[in-house]
Amino acid sequence: MEQPKRRLIVTGDRVLVSPVEGEERTKVGLYLPQTVLEKEAVQSGRIVEVGPGLPLPDPQDINEEPWKQSGPNMKHIPMQAQVDDYAIFLRKASVEIKYEGKTYLVVPQAAILVLLRSDGI
Repeated sequence: MEQPKRRLIVTGDRVLVSPVEGEERTKVGLYLPQTVLEKEAVQSGRIVEVGPGLPLPDPQDINEEPWKQSGPNMKHIPMQAQVDDYAIFLRKASVEIKYEGKTYLVVPQAAILVLLRSDGI
């Protein structure tokens, strides 16, 4: 029997990033140890999946807890980041995960500093 295909689903206002490894050498050719690379404040990578955005509570349900709402009627503030964007983000805000042998970073949209998008004209 064939196993069902699994995929990562990003929730809320987070993005899933495939990180670009840091440069291991300086411009003059000196090799940098991993501890120096990890101290960099920013990191970059390609966005592979985005969440739906921040959930908005229904104004009619003002007395209900907004986190209890779900389903097809749930509205979200859309994400600015899109799949295939190149993102530069704050390293400390990201969480590293490994899935099927690959390393990914989960980054909140608020930690993204710059997006580089190729317009397919």
